[in-house]
Parts: sequence; C-alpha cells; structure tokens
Amino acid sequence: MRSIAADPPPWWRPWQAVAARVAVHAGAPSVAEALNRALAAQPVDLAAGALRFVPQAALPPGEAYEAYIHRTACVPTRDNLHDLFNGLMWLARPALKRRLNELQAAEIARAGIGAVRGPLRDALTLFDENAALLQAPPPLVQALRGRQWHELFVTLRPLWARARLELFGHALLEKLVCPYKSITAHVYLVPPGAPDDLGLAPASLVPKPFLPLPVLGVPGWWPANEAPDFYADAEVFRPLPGTKTATLR
Repeated sequence: MRSIAADPPPWWRPWQAVAARVAVHAGAPSVAEALNRALAAQPVDLAAGALRFVPQAALPPGEAYEAYIHRTACVPTRDNLHDLFNGLMWLARPALKRRLNELQAAEIARAGIGAVRGPLRDALTLFDENAALLQAPPPLVQALRGRQWHELFVTLRPLWARARLELFGHALLEKLVCPYKSITAHVYLVPPGAPDDLGLAPASLVPKPFLPLPVLGVPGWWPANEAPDFYADAEVFRPLPGTKTATLR
C-alpha cells in the first residue's frame, strides 16, 4: 500500500481518497480495526444493521461467508492485502458490494452450499473478485467484444480518453500491486444512467456477461504499451475463439 501511495498508477486513482481514510489508521492493531475506524466517519448500512469488520475467527464454523455477512452485517477480515482491498471496496462502493452480498445470500438460502457454487454464485464471485466496470464509446466496446486488440488499443487509442474504466474486483487490485502483463479483468459493461448498485439481477449475471481485458494494455496504464508490438503477444492478447487466428495458434 505504501508503494502505491508513493507513486499512484492510473488504475489506483479512483481509490486514493478512500485508501487515505484507512491509511491514517495504519497504527490500528488489525486490518479490521483500521477499516472500522475509517468507516466511523461514513457509516454503511446493510439490512442487518451497520456494517462492521470483524476478525476472520468470528465466522462460525460451517456458515458461509456471504450468508454470515448478510445475517450480521459483519465482514470477516484477515490481516492481509486481499482483505484490505475488499474492505476498501466496501467503503468506496457500498451499494454495489451490498447488492452482490444480497444476491449471494439469497442464492445460498435457496440452494444451500454444495460442492460447486452454481452459475449465479460463480458469476457473483467473479464480479466481486475480478470485475472492471467499463463505460466507453461504441467502437471501443465493439472491438473489445471481438477481441480485436490492435484496433482496440492502437487504431482507436484516442477514444480511450472518452472511456471510463474502474477496477472493482479486490483480487484484481491485489494482483496489480506487483503488476505483470497478463493480468486480465472480467469487464462488465455499465449502461448509461445505471444506479450505484448497477441494477444487478440474477438473469443478467448467470450467462456471465463479462469480456476479458488485459488491463495493462489500457493506454497510459503501463509504459511498455506505448509500443504497438506490445499487443502482438497472443499469449496475453488472445483472439476470439473460433476465429482463423485462434485456429492457427
């Protein structure tokens, strides 16, 4: 966290303010306590009450993590970077985190906990852990859908100035602390005028409406991508399955 704050990369800038709220409590005895102190100035309400962060040990054996959060308004939190980023998202995007938790808890109540999550919970987990939220001009969206990487990042490069890409998944943010070229987000296209919780609904999530995006290809996000041949690496910038290029790989 200190290294990010010292020289914040573009992908981190939306979260600088909320991270600063937590950073002033860096002397707290745990990540959960630092988050709670930051939360005190701007409380978040869930159906079960005011949000709090608690030690991981508070999660009862056998109870699902998301069900526990929904029942108690308490988020079990370990002293690691992954859970710190999760806490930051609760502070920065409370309506969206609340909606994801509501949908998880409802599906757990409906179907129980099995050997696999099932399609809805799998999509919700992908969203929570690895989503990026994109609003962009139609030509960029079309190129992303077709995995036309050269068009997306080179031909249409000036259009990225009109796009808004927000990294939301806390596991995605954790990976970018030590960045590498192949880090790929699950992009969720945000419709114009979407509410804070994006209006997420099971029917739209079950098909996994995500588009893969190697995020360090975004103009201005990684110095190496100033060279057009950065995007020629087909191990990272993979073609759409079924295309001629994909067949020849």
